[in-house]
Amino acid sequence: MAVRRGQGYTLRVSAVPAVHRQLLARCQPLDGGQGAAAVPAQRKARREYENRVSALTP
Repeated sequence: MAVRRGQGYTLRVSAVPAVHRQLLARCQPLDGGQGAAAVPAQRKARREYENRVSALTP
């Protein structure tokens, strides 16, 4: 199944909180670490996703 991504599109993942935390851990290097340039919008999107995940009950 193709998922359209880009400005204005949201990818929704229905999963337990542990899976969301794993996704966050995998995308953290894309957040400007290890010499990779990150777009400010990417950092903001990851931060907002992290805030939503941390608000979930364990």
